[in-house]
Formats: sequence, structure tokens, C-alpha cells
Amino acid sequence: MTRLTGTLAASVTPLRQGGAAPDEEAIAPLVDFLHAGGLDGILALGTTGEGIMLSGEERRRVAERFVEASGGRLAVAVHCGAQTTRETAALAAHAAEAGADAVAVIAPPYYPFDPAGLLQHFREAASAAAPLPFYVYEFADRSGYAVPLEVLGDLRGADNFVGLKVSDAPLERFSPYLLDGLDVLVGPEALIVEGLARGAVGAVSGLASAFPELVASLVRSPDPALGERVGELRARLQGLPIPAAFKAALRLRGVPVAEDVRPPLRTLTEAERAEVAAAVEGAVTPAG
Repeated sequence: MTRLTGTLAASVTPLRQGGAAPDEEAIAPLVDFLHAGGLDGILALGTTGEGIMLSGEERRRVAERFVEASGGRLAVAVHCGAQTTRETAALAAHAAEAGADAVAVIAPPYYPFDPAGLLQHFREAASAAAPLPFYVYEFADRSGYAVPLEVLGDLRGADNFVGLKVSDAPLERFSPYLLDGLDVLVGPEALIVEGLARGAVGAVSGLASAFPELVASLVRSPDPALGERVGELRARLQGLPIPAAFKAALRLRGVPVAEDVRPPLRTLTEAERAEVAAAVEGAVTPAG
């Protein structure tokens, strides 16, 4: 069982028809761009990838296309978190059958699930994903609550539970998940340098979906100055509609990905597109 390390892009999902359908033909050139950017892998269908907005059938097709397009060049982890345990387990089983390299699952949103319910949810998802390595995707701002540490402790009985992707910030919310014996992948770009210094094994970055070479360089050589630059770039784009901003940046960088997103996510205004263009120019051809 090969674990995820290094730099993974939390990839966008190309869409068409105003966001009504996946643009499966755009996935291969997107993967080519991410591979050329020096990444180690991709997280498909996560927050940046609008996974929770797509139907189960759409998620299955998109996962298959990412695996096919990678062709073994990049590790492909598939986010399989869904509202119910049944659908989550079904997506995890499909990811394993489709040839993915790992499965990640966020805690289901809306209801305040108790530790017993969450533990059973993750256990069933991990079992369905086996023998793939299984990662809990901790992102309290999206799920609506933090996964209790006791749940993670009890989940260690699952043989394929190997780690977490942690997108909580600031550091005070992130650091409790740096648990001995579990691999942690950093979600917030501003915490990559500190997270790696504290024992994280890599990063899963939404910014890397549009600027893979920049984030990959930071993870390989976690220099604080570069970390500050990456953090500032993410902060500059964070005020814009994500993932439309990342898709617009990809388009400007020559990747045939439309800006289309699944409503009620929205595309950019002209002023916002200009801001993305300025960010791309500054990031790709920095002064000096």
C-alpha cells in the first residue's frame, strides 16, 4: 500500500454547458499540465473539484477519467465524501475498482453527528475503499464541525486508515491533527512550511491546480520566503469565487478548461477576471 506524499493538486473539475455537465475531454490536458508542473499527485473531486455538487454517476465518470489521464504518472486520490454512508461507501468502492491510488472522505455536513455515528461512517467507507489507503479529510469550515480526535483514535483499527488531509486554519486548529503514526497532508497553503516542519508528509493544495510548479517547489524546499509568496497568492485569489478563479487562471495559462461551475457557484465578473489575470502575471513572471 503506497501512501501519498509530496505535492498533490486539489484539482478543479472541468465542466461545460454552464456547469451542467462534466467536460471529460478537458481532463487529459489538465492532467498533462499538472504533471508538467512537477506534482506528485492529484486529489480529484474535493472542495476545489466541486465533488459534492455532482451526482454520483458524474463523480464516477470524472474519477475514471482522472485515473485514465494520469496513466500512472501521478497518484490519483479520489474524494468520496457524500451525505450518506451508503453513497460514500459506494463511491469509495468504485474508486478502488477504477484504479485510484487512495480515497479521502470528509465528514458529512449539516447534521451534528456524534462520535459513534462518525466512527461507523468512516469505518464503512474505509472498508469499501480497501485495499487503498484511506484518508479522513478534515475541513470543519465545510463539514460544519471538526472530527473529534477520539474518532480518529478508534478508527486506527481499520488497516487501511493511514492519514488525513487537514484544511483547518489557523495553526491552532490544524496542529491537533498532527498525530503520531498518521500521515498528514497540509491543505492551507499558508501553513505548508510550518506543517512540514511539524511532521506533515506533504500538501494537498487547491492553488496547485492552477500554479502547480509554485506549490511543488515550496513543498520540495519549504523556504519561508517562498511560503509567504504562496500564501499571499492564495489570499489574493481567496476573495474571488473559487473554483471559477482557478479555472480562469488555468485558461490564461493555456489549459483548455472553461470557467463553468455548477450553480449556485458562479463564474467571475469582468473585474474579477482582471484580478485573476494580474495574479497569474505576477505569479508566473514575478518581478526580479
